[in-house]
Formats: sequence, structure tokens, C-alpha cells
Amino acid sequence: MNGYGPPEVVATGLRFPEGPVPMADGSVLLVEIARGTLTRVAPDGSLSVVAELGGGPNGLAIGPDGAAYICNNGGFEWIEAGSLLFPGHAANADACGSIQRVDLTSGAVTTLYDSFEGERLKGPNDIVFDAAGGFWFTDHGQVRDTGRDHGAVYYAAADGSTISRQRADMMGPNGIGLSPDGETLYVSETMTARVWAMDIVAPGELAPPPPWAPGRFVGTPPAFRLLDSMAIEESGRICVGTMVKGGITIFDPAGGSEFVSLPDVGITNIAFGGPDRRDAYITASTTGTLYRVRWPRPGMKPH
Repeated sequence: MNGYGPPEVVATGLRFPEGPVPMADGSVLLVEIARGTLTRVAPDGSLSVVAELGGGPNGLAIGPDGAAYICNNGGFEWIEAGSLLFPGHAANADACGSIQRVDLTSGAVTTLYDSFEGERLKGPNDIVFDAAGGFWFTDHGQVRDTGRDHGAVYYAAADGSTISRQRADMMGPNGIGLSPDGETLYVSETMTARVWAMDIVAPGELAPPPPWAPGRFVGTPPAFRLLDSMAIEESGRICVGTMVKGGITIFDPAGGSEFVSLPDVGITNIAFGGPDRRDAYITASTTGTLYRVRWPRPGMKPH
């Protein structure tokens, strides 16, 4: 695999896993969207439920207080295709997404945000904390009988006190990540399969976009594929979960990309862990599998 280790199965039997977070004790926290849970995967692959979240827990990050912060999309209808599981339309006619906080000691769940200026969040998807202790998150939207929601990028305080919409009118923003220097925000759009770079001018504040795009264009796959969540390498490369032809697309911000193929049509998330941050934990969501791949370069430490 051109310097990439073979995929090693860490766990199976998951119900559309996403948002893996490698923990110091060797376990991996993740969400199971179709089960509505925050789940811990032990080093031996055994599963335990940390918290019942309901709806559709989608993205996950550990905050500076050690709690888990979850993007909940409100829930999907599900499509069984043989042994594969696919998300369909929103499970609810009305928007009901939220940002949740889970105390990992007690399992207590609180809702931090479910709206912005009186408008309900539609389908929060992915989340990343910055060095100031706040977090960026994408609202991917949902597909409903009335049509597809557009999406937006938000910034919020971890204590539930403030939220701002920093980029509207995106086409299903999904993955979100920060450059190693913390000065650039990267966002992937699923259906357009584009990665965008946006300049951060102050904590929680993006520079105005050009009139024709949400940011600077970074790249897109060479054929029809869909992009999901992302993780950033220490080098600054952007690693994006890729669906249809499943794998990880690695974009260089300076230009160019490469592709690491993996055995699932729905590769959604990647996160780096291990002592040298070269263990890539990857969710193969449609088969309900968590893989570990030995990566040739280290991932970035969280801000």
C-alpha cells in the first residue's frame, strides 16, 4: 500500500460508526449513528456503551475539560442493502440536530446548543477544538421530503454560552479540521467532493469568503466520489474519508493528492493515535468495522 500498512480489524458489529477518538488507555471512543450511542472500543475489540445519546450522533471530539462533545444530526432513516447499512432521509420532518456534552465519568448527557438565533440546527456533523478552547463544527443538513438542506460552519464556546455562524450557504459541509499552526480551517463538502481552506483571523472568526466560493479551493477526487470527515497530518496534509470508492484521499494544501484504498464503500472517518501518532483509526461505516492502519507519517496532535 505504498508505505501504508494493511488494514487491521479492531472491532466489528458496529452500527454505522463514526468519529473515532483514540484514548490514552488504548481504547477508542466513537459514535454509532444507527444505535444512537457513544461507544468505547477496548483494545481487545470488545464494545461498551458510554452514553445513550438518541437521534443520530455523528461527530465526536474531546474538549479541554476532558468531556466528550458530540454533533448529533437528529437521526436518519436506514437502508439495509444485504450486509451493508446506508443512511437515508432524515428520520424527522423538522430539524432537530444538536451539540451534546457527555461527562465520561458519570455518562451524564447535556445539550449545549440546538439552535442559532432561533433557527434550529439541521444536522450537525463534525467538530474540532482550537487552542482557545472553543470548537468549530459543521452543520451538514439533512435530506427531507421537501428537499436537501444547505449547510453551514459554526463556532461555539464549550460552556454553551455563545455560538456564531461563520460560513453559510455551503453544499453539505461535513469534515472539519485545523492546520497545524491553527490559522486555517479546512472543510470538506460531501456531494461536491471538494475541500476548502478558510483563513482564521481571530479565535472563532473567519475572513470573508470570495464572492464565488466559501474559501480557497484545495482539491477534489479525480472521479465521482463523496467526501466525509478528515484528520490532519503533522506535515499539514489533509486526510479525508472517501466513499463510493472507499478509502482515504490525502490532499496536499500546496496541490496534488493521493488515494489509499480500503475494503468498504463507506470510509467515513480517520483519527491518529498511538505513541507516535502513526496508528490511523478508520471507520468503515457501511460494514460496521473499525480498522487500524499503520501510517507512514504522524498525525497532528489536537490543538
